[in-house]
Amino acid sequence: MKPRKRVAVLISGRGSNMTALIEAARAKDYPAEIALVVSNVPGAGGLGKAAAEGIETATVDHRGRGSRQAFEEELDRTIRARDIDLICLAGFMRILTPWFIERWHDRILNIHPALLPSFKGLDTHARALAEGCRIHGATVHFVRSEMDAGPIIVQGAVPVLDSDNADILAARVLTVEHKIYPQALALVASDRTKVDGMRVLTGVEGSTYFRPLIAPDD
Repeated sequence: MKPRKRVAVLISGRGSNMTALIEAARAKDYPAEIALVVSNVPGAGGLGKAAAEGIETATVDHRGRGSRQAFEEELDRTIRARDIDLICLAGFMRILTPWFIERWHDRILNIHPALLPSFKGLDTHARALAEGCRIHGATVHFVRSEMDAGPIIVQGAVPVLDSDNADILAARVLTVEHKIYPQALALVASDRTKVDGMRVLTGVEGSTYFRPLIAPDD
């Protein structure tokens, strides 16, 4: 059995997607372990959750660093000192510079609450409703310098109902996020992904790790 990939999860808040990754990694046959949780916000709620699971935590405060580069250099040193293989962004509210992204090329995953390439940026659920979408969802992708862009690893979709408002739709999408992020990380950590331009080839369609449409009650 291959050694499990060591993963750092970057958070800024409560870390609900971080929790989903931690729960998935409890399985002995899961190909990744959550080895480190880092926050740019001292006292972020997710740090306590991670510590309670016996996971090492660290804080790299972006304030008072003088520049984004100085912050990212310290973040990079903190992560590399723990022999990390992959990074998962889980509510990390900092836009990373090309310098950092290139140092971790194809090793940073992010989850976005929309079916990319639609609805990049914020307020995705309200925008989906305003545009009259009948299908909405979430995307896990490799990170590139452009915000909310990069090769798509896994997507999960939910119906948009007539009774939805932004909060109700967000809650339905969050359930999908908690399913597809562990799926995507498992694919990458088990070396079952190949990036071909903007496509991610997995060769595992139909497996438990690739579910392009997830019903809200699934």
